[in-house]
This record gives sequence, C-alpha cells and structure tokens, in this order.
Amino acid sequence: MKLDLILRVTTKAILPFILLFALYVHFHGDYGPGGGFQAGVIAAGMVILYSIVFGVEAAQRVISQRLVATMVPLGVLIYGATGVISFLYGANYLDYGVLGHDSKHGHHLGILLVESGVIITVAGTMTAIFYAFVQRGR
Repeated sequence: MKLDLILRVTTKAILPFILLFALYVHFHGDYGPGGGFQAGVIAAGMVILYSIVFGVEAAQRVISQRLVATMVPLGVLIYGATGVISFLYGANYLDYGVLGHDSKHGHHLGILLVESGVIITVAGTMTAIFYAFVQRGR
C-alpha cells in the first residue's frame, strides 16, 4: 500500500470525519438511534482502516496494545461506577435520577456516563480482537 498515494491521502483526510461521526452517534444516542456500542464499533473501524492502509505497526504506534488493554476495563469501570454512585445516593443501581440537581438532568448525566463507558469498552474490545487476528497470522 506504500505506492497508493491517493488512498493514503484520502484515508488521512477522512479519518477525522469518521471519528466525528462516531462522536455524533455517541452523543445523539440520547435522542435517537445510536449510542455507545455503535459509536465504539465506528471508532474501532477507524483504527482498522488506518491499519489496513498504513500497516498494523503504524496503527499500533498510534493506538498501542497497552492502551487497548487499558480501555476495556476502564469502560467497564465507568459503567459500574455510575451504578455504584447512584446506589450510594440511596437509589437503585443505575437509577440515574439522583445524579443531577433534578431527575431530568440526572438521567441525562447517567446515560451519558454509561454510554461513555460502553464506547470505550467496545472500541477497545473490537481493536483488541483485530490486533489478535492480525498477530495470529504472523
């Protein structure tokens, strides 16, 4: 792929828009279809596209395996901590209403935190699976 200049330049130009679309799907998940899972898959697809065009070594320099291995439990921790915090405020586990100054804002904040945990975990897991498959063939 080193000789495909148009493909490499086009990929570099489109990667920020893929990330922007992933963030749009993530933040629009409160109001319509989408959310953390879909956005995580889109973000992982961005890493996979980068590695296909520029090589796996280049992708691992940008998103290292150590970072990927940290993302998976970090997202689960954010998800679980959101539930524990609401539990400590005297509500049920993942009952977000107590997280804000009123129930509506609490629900919005809780959903945002949970979906943030999901996007981090899904993007990390999908990238880790891709890295595992790539290394298997070597």
